Amino acid sequence: QVQLVESGGGLVQAGGSLRLSCAASGHTFNMFAMGWFRQPPGKERELVATLALNTGITYYGDSVKGRFTISRDAEKKVDLQMNRLKPEDTAVYYCAATHTILRLPVEGDYDYWGQGTQVTVSS
Repeated sequence: QVQLVESGGGLVQAGGSLRLSCAASGHTFNMFAMGWFRQPPGKERELVATLALNTGITYYGDSVKGRFTISRDAEKKVDLQMNRLKPEDTAVYYCAATHTILRLPVEGDYDYWGQGTQVTVSS
């Protein structure tokens, strides 16, 4: 089993920045990727950003490209720097991880999920 602990959510004004962190523990050997997904109010969960841990290859959702950056802070810790936040970025943000080797970030292929952290952007 893999445990994921998220931190860094909160309330911010539009145009501001927040940084989320996710630390993995447990059976992290050979973990292929970590990333972030989010679920806005009343909507389905969607891709934010993922990072393949060995290659460094990243993927971003279209709505966050150029504003959000995923990076590796430690061996099994990733951060999500969110800049120029918009009210539509308001969501519960979930950290996710997988041992499965993926060509593309598919939500259903991520096996481990954090509890989620709320990000609220006020207009």
